[in-house]
Amino acid sequence: MTLWSSEEIAKATGGKSTKEFEITGLSIDTRSLKAGELFVALKDTRDGHDYIPAAIEAGAAGVLCETAPEGTPAVIVADSTKALEALGVYARDNRKALRIGVTGSVGKTSVKEALAVMLSAFGTTHKSLKSFNNHLGLPITLATIPNETAYAVLEMGMNHAGEMSGLSTLAKPQIAVINNVVGAHLAHFDSVEAIADAKAEIIDGMAPGAIIILNGDNEHTPRIREKAVAAQLRVLTFGHSDEDDVAIVSKNSHANGGNVRLRIARQQFDVTLMVPGEHWFMNAAACMAVAVAVELPLRRCAMALRKTTLAPGRGDTHALTIEGKTITLIDESYNANPASMRAAFSAAALRSGRKLALLGDMYELGADELEMHRSLAEPLVAAGFERVFMAGECMRMLMGALPQPMRAGWSSKPQTLLTKLKGELLDGDIVLIKGSNASGVGKLVAQLKGEG
Repeated sequence: MTLWSSEEIAKATGGKSTKEFEITGLSIDTRSLKAGELFVALKDTRDGHDYIPAAIEAGAAGVLCETAPEGTPAVIVADSTKALEALGVYARDNRKALRIGVTGSVGKTSVKEALAVMLSAFGTTHKSLKSFNNHLGLPITLATIPNETAYAVLEMGMNHAGEMSGLSTLAKPQIAVINNVVGAHLAHFDSVEAIADAKAEIIDGMAPGAIIILNGDNEHTPRIREKAVAAQLRVLTFGHSDEDDVAIVSKNSHANGGNVRLRIARQQFDVTLMVPGEHWFMNAAACMAVAVAVELPLRRCAMALRKTTLAPGRGDTHALTIEGKTITLIDESYNANPASMRAAFSAAALRSGRKLALLGDMYELGADELEMHRSLAEPLVAAGFERVFMAGECMRMLMGALPQPMRAGWSSKPQTLLTKLKGELLDGDIVLIKGSNASGVGKLVAQLKGEG
């Protein structure tokens, strides 16, 4: 299905087409480019223009670039990064999709995925791929919205003040969700209040009358609500209070998911989830608040959420046989901060069997990062973990805080722990691997799965 023609690309970007072509998608990386896609040659850490021949060889239908080899099907522009943004803006203004922005310190990708599942029951839904949530990922997501799309779920992330404002101005969400505000990215902020203010920048691109959905349990919500009201937005909340628009009445967790009862406008709705962890009850409540905002049939929405699955690296499980031992691997290797660590421990605690953890450093936590690593000891003990392997300089602090029998080993490099981990495995073990993406623990997951 044609996404853009060269004529439309030139119109959207103010560029000049060298020859006519049509594209079915968009890529900024020749390693993942698919035949028929547009290759956008960006000048970043590398100059994408050097990869134009490789893109054409890989099947690119055309190129968006500043210069191109003679004979290349291309749209030539003055600045390819600004042209990518212009494509996103054009799609935003000319596609009929309802734009829903999702942000939060923890779990925004999970909420985005669950929302896409729920909304897909009512119309064609487009979503951010992986965690395409920054100044490049968001315009890519916008630019790849197909014409017939009813809903576009846009993940929006930041780690510096001012970033969210730019993203919101680009996306102009008609509905926005701030899932939560906790102490992630404190290396770039003076306080959690400053993080709340940065998340609240999602309001900057929203028109009066748009809807913002906030976590009623979060202590920073009143601060964000004040800005939302000043911007003439409609505010909905979800949480455990009777005053919330979507209120959690009761909940029940088990190893493979759980059930949550929600009260919405004096009616009760039961949501069954096939993903484990109490944090998912709040995710479900956030999704149902979106359903309220869009005015969708709520019981159908509750039923649709049952189809939610875990994204790779965010709690998905794998039954593996390692050196003759059958284990369950919980892959939480995509990212980590103190809140998501605790949520992962709590979810793992629901499973029967001996529990082991291999944990990598949490990044961007600021001045208190060592204490935040040390503070993981108590929730690990409470969750029933028997052995904990730790990788990274900050994790050395956790090593000293754990009871001696739980200390399975520490290393500055995750790879050196893999042999130790394999040597301790017993039949039926539950193994949790979690750390910030840059900690390198994801490579261990790949190796255990036979992919590395």
